[in-house]
Amino acid sequence: MNTIKGIIIAGTHSGCGKTTVTLGILAALKKKGLSVQSFKTGPDFIDAGLHKVITGRTSRNLDLWMCGEDYVRGCFEKYSADADISVVEGVMGLYDGKLSTASLAHTLDLPVILVVDAYGMAESAGAVVKGFREYRAAEQQSSRATGVEPFVTELLSYCATELINGVIFNRVASENHFNRLKDSVHDVPVLGYLPRDLNFEIPHRHLGLTVAEEGPISEQTIQKLADVVLKYVDVDAIAQKCKRARAQKNKSPEEGKKPHLAPPLGKGRMGGVKIAVAHDKAFCFYYEDNLDLLKEAGAEIVLFSPLADSKVPDDADAVYIGGGYPELYAKQLSGNKSMLESVRHFANEEKPVYAECGGFMYLTEGIYDFDEVFYPMAGTFPLRTKMTKGRAKLGYRELVLKQDSIIGEDGMTLRGHEFHYSEITPPSLPYLRGGHGGVTATYSVKDGNGKALSGEGYLIKNTLGSYIHIHFGSNHSIAENFIKHCKGVPWK
Repeated sequence: MNTIKGIIIAGTHSGCGKTTVTLGILAALKKKGLSVQSFKTGPDFIDAGLHKVITGRTSRNLDLWMCGEDYVRGCFEKYSADADISVVEGVMGLYDGKLSTASLAHTLDLPVILVVDAYGMAESAGAVVKGFREYRAAEQQSSRATGVEPFVTELLSYCATELINGVIFNRVASENHFNRLKDSVHDVPVLGYLPRDLNFEIPHRHLGLTVAEEGPISEQTIQKLADVVLKYVDVDAIAQKCKRARAQKNKSPEEGKKPHLAPPLGKGRMGGVKIAVAHDKAFCFYYEDNLDLLKEAGAEIVLFSPLADSKVPDDADAVYIGGGYPELYAKQLSGNKSMLESVRHFANEEKPVYAECGGFMYLTEGIYDFDEVFYPMAGTFPLRTKMTKGRAKLGYRELVLKQDSIIGEDGMTLRGHEFHYSEITPPSLPYLRGGHGGVTATYSVKDGNGKALSGEGYLIKNTLGSYIHIHFGSNHSIAENFIKHCKGVPWK
């Protein structure tokens, strides 16, 4: 049987230190000579990028809502297969959300290490840990009485009996403080702590931590973090606790080795398509699986930089511009006139262009930054975007395509996520609502709870732009449709 060893680092709440603990454990395991594969729960791009800085391996997003259980299991198995150990960073608090970190732990049959912020408490930590360990027990009994779905009952049972396999305290003031914390916890092993004076911090900005492409963590800092974790945390015990059994049951070794993420395309596989993908400090928010699924469908991915390069790569059949921080590099992007002209010409020639969030902003007439300074951009869409003082949109999105486009045909259902601090500005907004100026809104949108939202997915000529980051794993035909569209092959 092929055994995959893994662990989930979860937290009591956002901001408790699970990213720092995760990065520290990754660094410590790497320093011990292990090959470490990391994953991030949910749609977060930034944490996954920071993982790669530590491990040297691309981190993957595991999102049950966007992609479903089978895809998530397949992704975990595929990229864990050649690693000594896998580490999954959770999202928010352990039980937060309908498809929480606890749900992912159950789906992957992985033990959880709970990170508890110990600042300002001592013996009360025992009550916190006890509460997290026993939280689902009462709900388990209630679910049996009310006859809820079997998956929910199974999840509650799992959470109540075997979910939390260890505790790590963060921001501990002293050895005496740690001893008081440790003595308060019963029935769950305390695996160590990170000291309050660790002096490890990654700079923040409006969307979260500074991205990996900006080099926020030096090699010296990584080694220091690894040494601290090795000193104060029982890393060997963490490695020993890693297990993975249920998802491997009834599978042959070959079945467990490397599951395919997407169904084989067979005779329908389309090769010979070159997709130019924008990738630099301004545009770095991509689900890595999106690029891999395009490659599996037969595409050649060529990276280019809207910041530094002078034009779109030669012989590109399509352009894909992901999200990022174009507002922080607006002056430099706006000053690269030759690249703007190249992108504008590419789109005006009706070649396929797909852009998400920051990439969508780049294709507008321009961006008003936080100081309301306007920077002209490519101008493909007859509208402008403006940074907002507060968060504009956040949440899961389910889309139904209302017409054929580069990513699919009319009626397809896709899923993604939206998170941004900018908005479309008047007076250009009526163009999108009324379908004037050659622009139409091609997505019918609902949030994660099924509530209808305003239309999205703006199409002009053969350019599709949106604030929504779509995960291609949410519908396995997206990548193949993308390639078909680039080759001019009919949908049916």
